[in-house]
Amino acid sequence: MAEHRRGANLPSLGGFNRTVVLDAVRRSPDGLSRVELAARTGLSPQTVSNVTRYLIDGGMIVESGTVVSGRGKPRTILRLEARSRFAVGVHVDPAVVTYVLLDLAGAVVAEATTSTPSAEDPEQVIRTMASAVDELVRRADVDPDAVLGVGVASPGPIDAAAGIVLDPPFLPRWRDVALRDALGDATGYPVLLEKDVTAAAVGELFLAREAAARDFAFVYFGTGFGVGLVIDHEPVRGSGANAGDAGHIMVDQGGLAGTPDGEGARGEVGATVTPDRLVRIAAERGVPLGDVDELAVDGADAGVDLAAVDRAWDALGDAVAAGDPVASAFAAEVGTVMGRAVVVIVNLLDVDRVVFGGPFWSRIAPAALPAATAAIAGSPILVPKHPVTVVESQRGADVAAVGAACLVLDAALSPRASTLLIAH
Repeated sequence: MAEHRRGANLPSLGGFNRTVVLDAVRRSPDGLSRVELAARTGLSPQTVSNVTRYLIDGGMIVESGTVVSGRGKPRTILRLEARSRFAVGVHVDPAVVTYVLLDLAGAVVAEATTSTPSAEDPEQVIRTMASAVDELVRRADVDPDAVLGVGVASPGPIDAAAGIVLDPPFLPRWRDVALRDALGDATGYPVLLEKDVTAAAVGELFLAREAAARDFAFVYFGTGFGVGLVIDHEPVRGSGANAGDAGHIMVDQGGLAGTPDGEGARGEVGATVTPDRLVRIAAERGVPLGDVDELAVDGADAGVDLAAVDRAWDALGDAVAAGDPVASAFAAEVGTVMGRAVVVIVNLLDVDRVVFGGPFWSRIAPAALPAATAAIAGSPILVPKHPVTVVESQRGADVAAVGAACLVLDAALSPRASTLLIAH
Protein backbone atom coordinates (compact mmCIF):
# COMPACT_ATOMS: atom_id res chain seq x y z
CA MET A 1 0.00 0.00 0.00
CA ALA A 2 1.13 3.54 -0.66
CA GLU A 3 2.44 5.38 2.38
CA HIS A 4 1.84 8.91 1.12
CA ARG A 5 -0.73 10.74 -0.90
CA ARG A 6 0.54 11.95 -4.26
CA GLY A 7 -2.19 14.54 -4.59
CA ALA A 8 -5.96 14.60 -4.86
CA ASN A 9 -5.99 16.02 -8.38
CA LEU A 10 -4.42 14.88 -11.61
CA PRO A 11 -1.03 16.44 -12.30
CA SER A 12 -1.28 19.46 -14.56
CA LEU A 13 1.01 20.10 -17.48
CA GLY A 14 0.70 23.76 -16.69
CA GLY A 15 -1.33 25.19 -19.54
CA PHE A 16 -3.31 24.80 -22.69
CA ASN A 17 -0.38 25.36 -25.07
CA ARG A 18 1.60 22.54 -23.52
CA THR A 19 -1.24 20.08 -23.97
CA VAL A 20 -1.72 21.24 -27.57
CA VAL A 21 1.92 20.62 -28.42
CA LEU A 22 2.14 17.31 -26.58
CA ASP A 23 -1.07 16.08 -28.17
CA ALA A 24 0.26 16.95 -31.64
CA VAL A 25 3.52 15.09 -31.00
CA ARG A 26 1.64 12.12 -29.48
CA ARG A 27 -0.51 11.76 -32.58
CA SER A 28 2.51 11.80 -34.92
CA PRO A 29 4.39 8.48 -34.67
CA ASP A 30 7.18 9.73 -36.94
CA GLY A 31 7.67 12.90 -34.90
CA LEU A 32 7.41 16.58 -35.81
CA SER A 33 9.86 19.41 -36.19
CA ARG A 34 9.27 22.70 -34.38
CA VAL A 35 8.34 24.31 -37.71
CA GLU A 36 5.76 21.59 -38.33
CA LEU A 37 4.45 21.98 -34.79
CA ALA A 38 3.92 25.69 -35.28
CA ALA A 39 2.07 25.06 -38.55
CA ARG A 40 -0.05 22.27 -37.09
CA THR A 41 -1.00 23.99 -33.82
CA GLY A 42 -1.20 27.61 -34.94
CA LEU A 43 1.15 28.64 -32.14
CA SER A 44 3.95 31.11 -32.76
CA PRO A 45 7.49 29.76 -33.29
CA GLN A 46 8.58 31.38 -30.02
CA THR A 47 5.75 29.75 -28.08
CA VAL A 48 6.53 26.38 -29.64
CA SER A 49 10.17 26.82 -28.70
CA ASN A 50 9.30 27.66 -25.08
CA VAL A 51 6.79 24.85 -24.74
CA THR A 52 9.01 22.19 -26.29
CA ARG A 53 11.86 23.21 -23.99
CA TYR A 54 9.54 22.67 -20.99
CA LEU A 55 8.37 19.29 -22.28
CA ILE A 56 11.93 18.16 -23.03
CA ASP A 57 13.05 19.20 -19.54
CA GLY A 58 10.10 17.24 -18.13
CA GLY A 59 11.17 14.17 -20.10
CA MET A 60 7.87 13.90 -22.02
CA ILE A 61 9.33 14.54 -25.47
CA VAL A 62 12.83 14.01 -26.82
CA GLU A 63 14.89 15.31 -29.71
CA SER A 64 15.35 12.36 -32.06
CA GLY A 65 17.46 12.94 -35.14
CA THR A 66 17.22 15.56 -37.87
CA VAL A 67 15.79 15.79 -41.35
CA VAL A 68 16.89 17.92 -44.28
CA SER A 69 14.00 19.69 -45.98
CA GLY A 70 14.66 22.05 -48.88
CA ARG A 71 17.52 24.51 -48.77
CA GLY A 72 17.13 25.47 -45.11
CA LYS A 73 19.07 24.10 -42.19
CA PRO A 74 18.24 20.57 -40.98
CA ARG A 75 15.23 20.35 -38.68
CA THR A 76 15.33 18.53 -35.37
CA ILE A 77 12.57 15.96 -34.95
CA LEU A 78 10.66 15.79 -31.66
CA ARG A 79 9.09 12.52 -30.56
CA LEU A 80 7.02 11.41 -27.61
CA GLU A 81 8.92 9.81 -24.74
CA ALA A 82 6.20 7.26 -24.09
CA ARG A 83 7.77 5.74 -20.98
CA SER A 84 8.06 9.06 -19.15
CA ARG A 85 4.58 8.89 -17.61
CA PHE A 86 2.03 6.14 -17.04
CA ALA A 87 -1.60 5.59 -16.10
CA VAL A 88 -3.40 2.70 -14.43
CA GLY A 89 -6.78 1.46 -15.67
CA VAL A 90 -9.11 -0.73 -13.63
CA HIS A 91 -12.24 -2.42 -15.00
CA VAL A 92 -14.68 -3.72 -12.39
CA ASP A 93 -16.58 -6.57 -14.05
CA PRO A 94 -19.03 -8.86 -12.26
CA ALA A 95 -16.65 -11.82 -12.73
CA VAL A 96 -13.13 -10.34 -12.69
CA VAL A 97 -11.34 -7.05 -12.08
CA THR A 98 -8.86 -6.24 -14.85
CA TYR A 99 -5.88 -3.93 -14.30
CA VAL A 100 -3.67 -2.40 -17.01
CA LEU A 101 -0.74 -0.01 -16.98
CA LEU A 102 -0.44 2.23 -20.05
CA ASP A 103 2.37 4.50 -21.14
CA LEU A 104 1.82 7.95 -22.68
CA ALA A 105 1.32 6.44 -26.12
CA GLY A 106 -1.46 4.21 -24.81
CA ALA A 107 0.55 0.99 -25.09
CA VAL A 108 -0.14 -1.69 -22.48
CA VAL A 109 2.97 -2.08 -20.32
CA ALA A 110 1.54 -4.56 -17.81
CA GLU A 111 -1.78 -6.20 -17.01
CA ALA A 112 -3.32 -8.41 -14.35
CA THR A 113 -6.66 -9.75 -13.15
CA THR A 114 -8.20 -10.63 -9.79
CA SER A 115 -11.51 -12.20 -8.90
CA THR A 116 -14.13 -9.56 -8.21
CA PRO A 117 -14.37 -9.27 -4.42
CA SER A 118 -17.75 -9.17 -2.73
CA ALA A 119 -18.69 -5.69 -1.55
CA GLU A 120 -20.17 -7.13 1.65
CA ASP A 121 -16.84 -5.95 3.06
CA PRO A 122 -16.03 -2.66 1.26
CA GLU A 123 -12.70 -2.39 3.05
CA GLN A 124 -11.64 -5.76 1.61
CA VAL A 125 -12.61 -4.51 -1.87
CA ILE A 126 -10.29 -1.55 -1.50
CA ARG A 127 -7.46 -3.63 -0.03
CA THR A 128 -7.66 -6.13 -2.89
CA MET A 129 -7.75 -3.46 -5.60
CA ALA A 130 -5.07 -1.24 -4.05
CA SER A 131 -2.71 -4.18 -3.61
CA ALA A 132 -3.25 -5.19 -7.24
CA VAL A 133 -2.56 -1.63 -8.45
CA ASP A 134 0.62 -1.36 -6.40
CA GLU A 135 1.80 -4.81 -7.54
CA LEU A 136 1.12 -3.91 -11.18
CA VAL A 137 3.30 -0.80 -10.95
CA ARG A 138 6.01 -2.62 -9.00
CA ARG A 139 6.11 -5.57 -11.40
CA ALA A 140 6.49 -3.20 -14.36
CA ASP A 141 9.49 -1.60 -12.61
CA VAL A 142 7.88 1.83 -12.95
CA ASP A 143 8.58 4.73 -10.60
CA PRO A 144 5.30 5.32 -8.70
CA ASP A 145 5.81 9.06 -9.06
CA ALA A 146 5.68 8.66 -12.85
CA VAL A 147 2.11 7.33 -12.59
CA LEU A 148 -0.36 10.13 -13.33
CA GLY A 149 -3.31 8.41 -11.70
CA VAL A 150 -5.85 5.57 -11.74
CA GLY A 151 -8.98 5.38 -13.85
CA VAL A 152 -11.78 3.03 -12.80
CA ALA A 153 -14.44 1.77 -15.21
CA SER A 154 -17.49 0.38 -13.44
CA PRO A 155 -20.89 -0.87 -14.52
CA GLY A 156 -23.51 1.80 -13.96
CA PRO A 157 -25.27 3.44 -12.42
CA ILE A 158 -22.61 5.52 -10.69
CA ASP A 159 -22.57 8.84 -8.87
CA ALA A 160 -19.64 10.41 -10.69
CA ALA A 161 -19.63 13.61 -8.61
CA ALA A 162 -19.33 11.69 -5.34
CA GLY A 163 -17.23 8.86 -6.81
CA ILE A 164 -19.68 6.18 -5.72
CA VAL A 165 -20.73 2.92 -7.39
CA LEU A 166 -24.49 2.86 -6.75
CA ASP A 167 -26.19 -0.47 -7.54
CA PRO A 168 -25.00 -2.25 -10.71
CA PRO A 169 -27.53 -4.95 -11.70
CA PHE A 170 -24.96 -7.76 -11.96
CA LEU A 171 -23.11 -6.75 -8.78
CA PRO A 172 -25.95 -7.01 -6.26
CA ARG A 173 -23.76 -6.46 -3.20
CA TRP A 174 -22.00 -3.44 -4.68
CA ARG A 175 -24.40 -0.82 -3.37
CA ASP A 176 -23.16 2.68 -2.51
CA VAL A 177 -19.47 1.72 -2.61
CA ALA A 178 -17.39 4.91 -2.26
CA LEU A 179 -14.75 3.55 -4.60
CA ARG A 180 -13.01 6.67 -5.90
CA ASP A 181 -11.91 8.32 -2.67
CA ALA A 182 -11.22 5.10 -0.80
CA LEU A 183 -9.01 3.75 -3.59
CA GLY A 184 -7.26 7.11 -3.82
CA ASP A 185 -6.51 7.05 -0.10
CA ALA A 186 -5.26 3.48 -0.28
CA THR A 187 -2.98 3.92 -3.30
CA GLY A 188 -1.97 7.56 -2.97
CA TYR A 189 -2.91 8.19 -6.60
CA PRO A 190 -5.60 10.50 -7.98
CA VAL A 191 -8.56 8.35 -9.04
CA LEU A 192 -11.22 8.94 -11.69
CA LEU A 193 -14.45 6.91 -11.77
CA GLU A 194 -16.38 6.44 -15.02
CA LYS A 195 -19.15 4.23 -16.35
CA ASP A 196 -17.64 1.33 -18.33
CA VAL A 197 -19.23 2.16 -21.70
CA THR A 198 -18.04 5.78 -21.46
CA ALA A 199 -14.55 4.69 -20.48
CA ALA A 200 -14.42 2.42 -23.53
CA ALA A 201 -15.45 5.32 -25.78
CA VAL A 202 -12.85 7.62 -24.20
CA GLY A 203 -10.17 5.01 -24.86
CA GLU A 204 -11.20 4.74 -28.50
CA LEU A 205 -11.19 8.54 -28.80
CA PHE A 206 -7.83 9.04 -27.10
CA LEU A 207 -6.01 6.32 -29.02
CA ALA A 208 -7.41 7.19 -32.46
CA ARG A 209 -4.84 8.87 -34.69
CA GLU A 210 -7.21 10.17 -37.33
CA ALA A 211 -10.18 12.49 -37.56
CA ALA A 212 -12.56 9.54 -37.93
CA ALA A 213 -13.09 9.63 -34.17
CA ARG A 214 -15.03 12.92 -34.28
CA ASP A 215 -18.51 11.38 -33.93
CA PHE A 216 -19.08 7.72 -33.17
CA ALA A 217 -21.01 5.19 -31.11
CA PHE A 218 -19.09 2.55 -29.18
CA VAL A 219 -21.26 -0.55 -28.84
CA TYR A 220 -20.11 -2.24 -25.65
CA PHE A 221 -20.96 -5.92 -25.22
CA GLY A 222 -20.06 -7.18 -21.77
CA THR A 223 -22.23 -8.72 -19.09
CA GLY A 224 -24.74 -6.15 -20.31
CA PHE A 225 -25.29 -4.18 -23.52
CA GLY A 226 -24.51 -0.46 -23.61
CA VAL A 227 -23.43 2.31 -25.96
CA GLY A 228 -20.71 4.87 -25.32
CA LEU A 229 -21.11 8.05 -27.35
CA VAL A 230 -18.66 10.63 -28.67
CA ILE A 231 -19.96 13.77 -30.37
CA ASP A 232 -17.64 16.46 -31.75
CA HIS A 233 -14.61 14.82 -30.08
CA GLU A 234 -16.27 14.85 -26.64
CA PRO A 235 -17.71 11.88 -24.71
CA VAL A 236 -21.41 12.21 -23.94
CA ARG A 237 -21.83 11.56 -20.22
CA GLY A 238 -25.24 13.02 -19.43
CA SER A 239 -26.23 15.02 -16.36
CA GLY A 240 -25.40 12.16 -13.99
CA ALA A 241 -22.59 10.55 -16.04
CA ASN A 242 -24.80 7.52 -16.70
CA ALA A 243 -25.50 7.97 -20.41
CA GLY A 244 -25.34 4.89 -22.60
CA ASP A 245 -28.00 2.58 -21.17
CA ALA A 246 -29.28 1.27 -24.48
CA GLY A 247 -30.57 -2.12 -23.37
CA HIS A 248 -34.24 -1.15 -23.60
CA ILE A 249 -34.13 -0.36 -27.31
CA MET A 250 -36.76 -2.54 -28.98
CA VAL A 251 -35.58 -4.72 -31.86
CA ASP A 252 -36.74 -7.43 -34.21
CA GLN A 253 -35.09 -10.40 -32.47
CA GLY A 254 -35.37 -12.83 -35.36
CA GLY A 255 -34.61 -16.37 -34.29
CA LEU A 256 -33.50 -15.26 -30.80
CA ALA A 257 -37.02 -14.24 -29.77
CA GLY A 258 -38.75 -15.85 -26.85
CA THR A 259 -36.35 -18.69 -26.12
CA PRO A 260 -35.43 -20.25 -23.82
CA ASP A 261 -38.01 -20.01 -21.02
CA GLY A 262 -39.86 -17.18 -22.75
CA GLU A 263 -37.14 -14.65 -21.90
CA GLY A 264 -36.62 -11.61 -24.07
CA ALA A 265 -40.24 -11.71 -25.23
CA ARG A 266 -40.61 -7.91 -25.04
CA GLY A 267 -38.05 -7.44 -27.79
CA GLU A 268 -35.48 -5.44 -25.82
CA VAL A 269 -31.95 -5.79 -27.13
CA GLY A 270 -30.40 -5.94 -23.65
CA ALA A 271 -32.58 -8.84 -22.52
CA THR A 272 -32.10 -10.58 -25.85
CA VAL A 273 -28.29 -10.61 -25.85
CA THR A 274 -27.35 -11.28 -22.22
CA PRO A 275 -24.46 -13.75 -22.49
CA ASP A 276 -25.94 -16.30 -20.05
CA ARG A 277 -29.14 -16.44 -22.13
CA LEU A 278 -27.25 -16.69 -25.39
CA VAL A 279 -25.04 -19.60 -24.37
CA ARG A 280 -28.10 -21.58 -23.31
CA ILE A 281 -29.73 -20.95 -26.70
CA ALA A 282 -26.51 -21.88 -28.49
CA ALA A 283 -26.29 -25.11 -26.50
CA GLU A 284 -29.90 -25.96 -27.38
CA ARG A 285 -28.98 -25.55 -31.04
CA GLY A 286 -26.14 -28.03 -30.73
CA VAL A 287 -23.08 -25.77 -30.39
CA PRO A 288 -20.55 -27.77 -28.30
CA LEU A 289 -20.31 -25.69 -25.12
CA GLY A 290 -19.87 -28.40 -22.50
CA ASP A 291 -22.24 -28.76 -19.56
CA VAL A 292 -24.52 -25.70 -19.45
CA ASP A 293 -26.58 -27.00 -16.51
CA GLU A 294 -24.22 -25.05 -14.27
CA LEU A 295 -25.57 -21.83 -15.80
CA ALA A 296 -29.02 -22.32 -14.24
CA VAL A 297 -30.40 -19.20 -12.58
CA ASP A 298 -31.47 -19.61 -8.98
CA GLY A 299 -34.26 -17.09 -8.57
CA ALA A 300 -32.43 -13.79 -9.14
CA ASP A 301 -29.67 -12.48 -11.34
CA ALA A 302 -27.30 -13.07 -8.45
CA GLY A 303 -27.68 -16.78 -9.20
CA VAL A 304 -25.96 -16.60 -12.59
CA ASP A 305 -22.57 -18.32 -12.49
CA LEU A 306 -20.65 -15.70 -14.44
CA ALA A 307 -17.43 -17.72 -14.52
CA ALA A 308 -19.31 -20.63 -16.09
CA VAL A 309 -20.89 -18.27 -18.61
CA ASP A 310 -17.45 -17.00 -19.55
CA ARG A 311 -16.16 -20.54 -20.08
CA ALA A 312 -19.14 -21.39 -22.26
CA TRP A 313 -18.60 -18.18 -24.23
CA ASP A 314 -14.98 -19.19 -24.78
CA ALA A 315 -16.24 -22.46 -26.26
CA LEU A 316 -18.65 -20.54 -28.48
CA GLY A 317 -15.80 -18.32 -29.66
CA ASP A 318 -13.63 -21.37 -30.37
CA ALA A 319 -16.43 -22.90 -32.44
CA VAL A 320 -16.86 -19.67 -34.42
CA ALA A 321 -13.10 -19.46 -35.01
CA ALA A 322 -13.08 -23.08 -36.20
CA GLY A 323 -15.78 -22.32 -38.74
CA ASP A 324 -18.53 -24.35 -37.08
CA PRO A 325 -21.58 -23.47 -39.22
CA VAL A 326 -24.11 -23.57 -36.37
CA ALA A 327 -21.96 -21.43 -34.09
CA SER A 328 -21.17 -18.98 -36.87
CA ALA A 329 -24.83 -18.65 -37.85
CA PHE A 330 -25.74 -18.10 -34.21
CA ALA A 331 -23.06 -15.41 -33.73
CA ALA A 332 -24.32 -13.74 -36.90
CA GLU A 333 -27.83 -13.62 -35.44
CA VAL A 334 -26.45 -11.92 -32.33
CA GLY A 335 -24.62 -9.37 -34.49
CA THR A 336 -27.76 -8.73 -36.52
CA VAL A 337 -29.85 -8.00 -33.41
CA MET A 338 -27.20 -5.57 -32.12
CA GLY A 339 -26.95 -3.90 -35.52
CA ARG A 340 -30.71 -3.37 -35.60
CA ALA A 341 -30.53 -1.67 -32.21
CA VAL A 342 -27.63 0.53 -33.27
CA VAL A 343 -29.65 1.89 -36.21
CA VAL A 344 -31.78 3.74 -33.65
CA ILE A 345 -28.63 5.42 -32.26
CA VAL A 346 -27.33 6.23 -35.75
CA ASN A 347 -30.66 7.81 -36.67
CA LEU A 348 -30.87 9.79 -33.44
CA LEU A 349 -27.36 11.27 -33.52
CA ASP A 350 -26.41 11.05 -37.21
CA VAL A 351 -23.04 9.45 -36.42
CA ASP A 352 -21.03 8.01 -39.30
CA ARG A 353 -18.91 5.55 -37.34
CA VAL A 354 -19.84 2.59 -35.12
CA VAL A 355 -17.24 0.69 -33.09
CA PHE A 356 -18.05 -2.70 -31.57
CA GLY A 357 -16.08 -4.00 -28.60
CA GLY A 358 -16.17 -5.31 -25.06
CA PRO A 359 -15.27 -8.48 -23.17
CA PHE A 360 -17.84 -10.68 -24.93
CA TRP A 361 -17.62 -9.13 -28.38
CA SER A 362 -14.19 -10.11 -29.68
CA ARG A 363 -14.81 -13.86 -29.39
CA ILE A 364 -17.80 -13.80 -31.76
CA ALA A 365 -16.63 -10.90 -33.96
CA PRO A 366 -15.58 -12.96 -37.02
CA ALA A 367 -19.24 -13.81 -37.65
CA ALA A 368 -21.01 -11.08 -35.68
CA LEU A 369 -19.28 -8.02 -37.18
CA PRO A 370 -20.19 -8.68 -40.84
CA ALA A 371 -23.77 -9.40 -39.76
CA ALA A 372 -24.01 -6.22 -37.68
CA THR A 373 -22.54 -4.21 -40.56
CA ALA A 374 -25.10 -5.62 -42.99
CA ALA A 375 -27.96 -5.01 -40.55
CA ILE A 376 -27.01 -1.35 -40.20
CA ALA A 377 -26.30 -0.65 -43.87
CA GLY A 378 -29.36 -2.54 -45.08
CA SER A 379 -31.84 -1.37 -42.49
CA PRO A 380 -35.12 -0.16 -43.97
CA ILE A 381 -35.37 2.48 -41.23
CA LEU A 382 -31.84 3.91 -41.60
CA VAL A 383 -32.25 7.67 -42.08
CA PRO A 384 -28.73 9.10 -42.77
CA LYS A 385 -27.75 8.95 -46.44
CA HIS A 386 -24.01 9.02 -45.81
CA PRO A 387 -22.00 5.79 -45.41
CA VAL A 388 -21.71 4.42 -41.87
CA THR A 389 -18.33 2.86 -41.10
CA VAL A 390 -18.61 -0.19 -38.83
CA VAL A 391 -15.43 -1.55 -37.23
CA GLU A 392 -14.23 -3.65 -34.33
CA SER A 393 -12.24 -1.99 -31.55
CA GLN A 394 -8.54 -2.81 -31.62
CA ARG A 395 -8.34 -2.66 -27.81
CA GLY A 396 -9.36 -6.30 -27.35
CA ALA A 397 -11.27 -7.77 -24.43
CA ASP A 398 -9.61 -5.33 -22.00
CA VAL A 399 -11.14 -2.32 -23.75
CA ALA A 400 -12.82 -0.97 -20.60
CA ALA A 401 -9.62 -1.20 -18.54
CA VAL A 402 -7.61 0.43 -21.32
CA GLY A 403 -10.31 3.09 -21.58
CA ALA A 404 -10.16 3.66 -17.83
CA ALA A 405 -6.42 4.38 -18.04
CA CYS A 406 -7.08 6.64 -21.02
CA LEU A 407 -9.42 8.68 -18.79
CA VAL A 408 -6.33 9.68 -16.85
CA LEU A 409 -4.19 10.29 -19.93
CA ASP A 410 -6.97 12.25 -21.61
CA ALA A 411 -7.61 14.42 -18.56
CA ALA A 412 -3.91 15.19 -18.15
CA LEU A 413 -2.79 15.44 -21.77
CA SER A 414 -5.64 16.42 -24.09
CA PRO A 415 -6.20 20.09 -24.87
CA ARG A 416 -9.46 21.54 -23.58
CA ALA A 417 -10.90 24.91 -24.59
CA SER A 418 -12.08 25.34 -20.98
CA THR A 419 -8.44 25.27 -19.86
CA LEU A 420 -7.68 28.09 -22.27
CA LEU A 421 -10.57 30.19 -20.99
CA ILE A 422 -9.65 29.66 -17.36
CA ALA A 423 -6.00 30.42 -18.00
CA HIS A 424 -6.90 33.80 -19.44
